[in-house]
Amino acid sequence: MMRIITGTARGVRLDTLEGDATRPTSERAKEAVFSMLQFDLVGKRILDLFSGSGQMALEALSRGSASAVMVDQSKDAIRIITKNAEKTRLSDKCTIVCADFKDYLSRRRGRDKFDYIFLDPPYAMHAIPAAVEGIVRGQLLADTGLLICESGEPDPLGHATGTALSKKFDVVREAKYGVAYVTVYEPARADGQESGEADA
Repeated sequence: MMRIITGTARGVRLDTLEGDATRPTSERAKEAVFSMLQFDLVGKRILDLFSGSGQMALEALSRGSASAVMVDQSKDAIRIITKNAEKTRLSDKCTIVCADFKDYLSRRRGRDKFDYIFLDPPYAMHAIPAAVEGIVRGQLLADTGLLICESGEPDPLGHATGTALSKKFDVVREAKYGVAYVTVYEPARADGQESGEADA
């Protein structure tokens, strides 16, 4: 059973979809992500693009983020996200959208900027590059923002092979938790030097 780790909704248990339709982020991976972000969440604007149960955005809101947009293409997932937002008493800070990620990103182009964007698509979709392309085109990430990606393989933006997309972002951190790789990116600095570290 998933729960909110800390903050105003600490200890609230979250519902998840039954079966294999979604794959919630593990407690270990979630704790690692928020351990890194914990001192820089207050007032932040969150986009949770493959929201599933909504747990990542709700954790951020519980810790003081200002608002969150939670997007999923599954109507069943949207029902669960809505229920969890109500259970945590954070629904007033949530915008919940049922949409394909590409459609959502194209509609929001040039409108919103988010401080943190969570990307955790089903591993088989290999959708992180396409999602990041849409985020870049739409100028949806703040200049000081972070992309927090969970994938089934390392280096989802292709830094090892020098893809065009990888040149737009520096790796802040990459670590493996079970079968999941969590990679955090920031917009590339002008000097072209990466600021990141990698954990085995």
